[in-house]
Amino acid sequence: MNKKRLEKKKLDRNRELYDSGEKFLMHTYSRLPVVFTRAKMQYLWDINGSKYLDFIAGYGCLNVGHTNDYVTRILKKQIESIVQPSNVYYSLPQIELAGKLCELTGFGKKVFFANSGTEAIECAIKLARKYSREKFSQQRYKIVSFYKSFHGRTMGALSATAQESKQKIFEPLLEGFNYASINDIGSVEEKIDNGTCAVLIELVQGEGGINISEIEFIKQLRNLCSEKKILLILDEVQTGFGRTGRMFAFQHYLILPDILVLAKSLGGGMPLGAVVTDDEISSAFEPGSHGSTFGGNAASCAAGCAVIDYILDKDLIGRAEALGKYLLDLLKVLSERSELIKEVRGMGLMIGVELKKPVAGDIVKAALNDRLIINKVSDYVLRFLPPLIIAKKDIDRLFSWLKKNLKKFEN
Repeated sequence: MNKKRLEKKKLDRNRELYDSGEKFLMHTYSRLPVVFTRAKMQYLWDINGSKYLDFIAGYGCLNVGHTNDYVTRILKKQIESIVQPSNVYYSLPQIELAGKLCELTGFGKKVFFANSGTEAIECAIKLARKYSREKFSQQRYKIVSFYKSFHGRTMGALSATAQESKQKIFEPLLEGFNYASINDIGSVEEKIDNGTCAVLIELVQGEGGINISEIEFIKQLRNLCSEKKILLILDEVQTGFGRTGRMFAFQHYLILPDILVLAKSLGGGMPLGAVVTDDEISSAFEPGSHGSTFGGNAASCAAGCAVIDYILDKDLIGRAEALGKYLLDLLKVLSERSELIKEVRGMGLMIGVELKKPVAGDIVKAALNDRLIINKVSDYVLRFLPPLIIAKKDIDRLFSWLKKNLKKFEN
């Protein structure tokens, strides 16, 4: 069989499985016609054995890489012992992970575990409302979030996600959400009244296009919330656990939140979200106020403990800071030479490239054909979220590909 026929047969195998997926699974994602069967650290292999370099890490879920040996070993041991005794009882990994999160955040005293970021956001919304109503007034339930934000797809999180394209068809949304603009403290002040209980913000808007909050704005926001006795909720679902060159992005800003929402990379690929807060705020929750059947299961929490230990042991935080700067500098050089790139922005290994033309999807497909996995957050913005264990040579490969191929999309 000649090479062309062999390549076609391989393509057909991916396409065959893709078609089966399209037949049986709801079309909630615009999936690409590749089926992966194996992964290790920054690499994935498809059904044909073709090897791909990953620069999206499961939408930021895999800061420590795919099937990390250390995490996998801890997880396997836990699964063979006990997975979920039910949340009427504590498990050892649950207790250990909660303790680690309280220590690492520097302000946390209590933790609630969920299965995902959107579930954790729902918990934060309920907690903020219940605490504020009981402490201040039954009319204190409103929440200010931000345009271009993304907090999840369940109804509460969607109501906080100020993107009309995602909200419109699901109206009516949850009552009480008002939207402001990041880096504009005046717009926040305009939305706050006596009924406001919380401000919810991503320090770096991921799905919104890698939009970074300015340090002065966040300090003003923290001061405003403290002055008005409004809770500051930070959504660090995507920015947490070393992604931005700090364990948590709020550490760049030298402030502390009242409620911190975490997920994605916390579980190292396992479903796990967390809400961290202090003793006073957490006391608003009592048995029956909130819950999750699988939240904080022993297996996911064991993985979470292993993820944190690995990040600290291998200094992936410092690695993200150094390699993030390296990639950002390369992309800025490229932007000066490219007629296609409008702006490059990022923090650590969370980087966005804004384009002048709506060709991001075409670039993603072209990269996939060359065994590079990158992502778009819109037709105009490419996003890079590689595993933090990525090597300098991997970044060089990405840069070489972009330098060679972006010219094709300029016209």
